[in-house]
Amino acid sequence: MKTFVNEIEQNQTVQSYFLVLSKEVRQKKTGEPYLSLVLGDKTGELDAKMWDNVAEIMDTFDRNDYVKVRGAATVYQNRMQLRVDRLSRAGEHDVDPGDYFPCSKRDREEMMAELLGHIAAMRNPHLKALMEAFFADPAIALRFKTAPAAKSIHHAWIGGLIEHVLSLMTLAKFTAKHYPDVDEDLLVTGVILHDIGKIHELSYERAFGYTDEGQLTGHILIALRMLDEKIRNVSGFPPKLRMLVEHMIASHHGLMEYGSPKVPLFLEAMLLHHLDNLDSKMETVRVAIERDVLMGGNWTGWASSLERTLLKKDRFLAEDDPVATPPAPAPPAPKTTKTAKSADYPTTGSLFAEKLSGALEDLK
Repeated sequence: MKTFVNEIEQNQTVQSYFLVLSKEVRQKKTGEPYLSLVLGDKTGELDAKMWDNVAEIMDTFDRNDYVKVRGAATVYQNRMQLRVDRLSRAGEHDVDPGDYFPCSKRDREEMMAELLGHIAAMRNPHLKALMEAFFADPAIALRFKTAPAAKSIHHAWIGGLIEHVLSLMTLAKFTAKHYPDVDEDLLVTGVILHDIGKIHELSYERAFGYTDEGQLTGHILIALRMLDEKIRNVSGFPPKLRMLVEHMIASHHGLMEYGSPKVPLFLEAMLLHHLDNLDSKMETVRVAIERDVLMGGNWTGWASSLERTLLKKDRFLAEDDPVATPPAPAPPAPKTTKTAKSADYPTTGSLFAEKLSGALEDLK
C-alpha cells in the first residue's frame, strides 16, 4: 500500500514506493559512501539518507527512477527526513504514475475553455488574432494546459501554468478597470504569453526539471522566439504593437538580476510584473504552509524561496480561543451553467477570486 509523503509522521517506519527527485553519492569521514536523496510523490518531497551498504546499490538506480524503500522517519532541522535501511529499484508495473505527479485540482479542459473565452472577448483585432494563432496550434494548446508553472516554487504541478495564467487573468481584469489608462487587451495578452516559453523550458514526463533548451536559453527567450513565429501568420500586425508585446514578455520578471533583460517601461508591463509576482508569492506561501509536515508549532520550516519561516496563522489564532476548532473544508462548488457574472469574470475557485469578481460586478 502506498504511503504518501504528507502522511509520514515522526518515528514512523515507512515502507513504500517513491520517485527519486535527486540523488547524490557523498563520502563519510571514513571515506565510505553514503546516499543523499530527495524522494517524492504528488503530495510533496522528502529528504532521505542511506548510510550503510551503499556501495552495493548506489549504481542500481538513478534520478527519475521509482524505488521501493524501507526506513525510519525522523526530524532533522525542523524537516522530516527518512533514514533508509533498504532500497531497490522498482519497475513501472509496481507503481501507479498518478501517485507521483501533482496535478491541478481544476479540470484542465475546463480551464482551457475558460482561457479561450477570454480570448474570444478581446476587442483589439490584432491581439485577438495573435492569441488565436497561438492556440489554434494543437501542440501549443496541449502543452499549455499540461505544463507546470515552475519546477518547484509556485504552481509546480501538472496544469499549473494555465491555472496561474487564469488566476492572473482575474487580477488583470480587476486592476484594468481600477486603472482606466490601462489597455486591458494588451495586459491580457501579456498575461497569456509571459510564461508561454515554459512549455518548452520545463520537462515534466517523469519529474519536474529543465530541458536542454530551457537550461541554455530560458523561457523568456523561448517565448520571444514563439512570438516571432506566430506573429508572421497574423496579417498586418502593427510593428509598434509587436514591440510592446515583446517588451512585456522581456520585462515581466521586473529586474535584470531576476532574469529580465529589460525593466518594465510602460503601464501594462509594470502591472503585469507586479501581478505575476503577487500571484506567485501568494501561492508559494500557501503551499509552504500546507506542506509543512511537522504537526507541532506555529511556524513552518525555513522556506528558502521566500527566505523566511512562515506563521501558521489559523493555529496561532486558535491558541487564544479555547473553543476554536479548525474550519471545516468547504464543499466542492456544484457545476452550474455560467451566469452573466461568471462569464464576464470567471474565478479560479478561491475565496479571494470570488471577492474580486464580486467587486468587479459592483463596478458595472
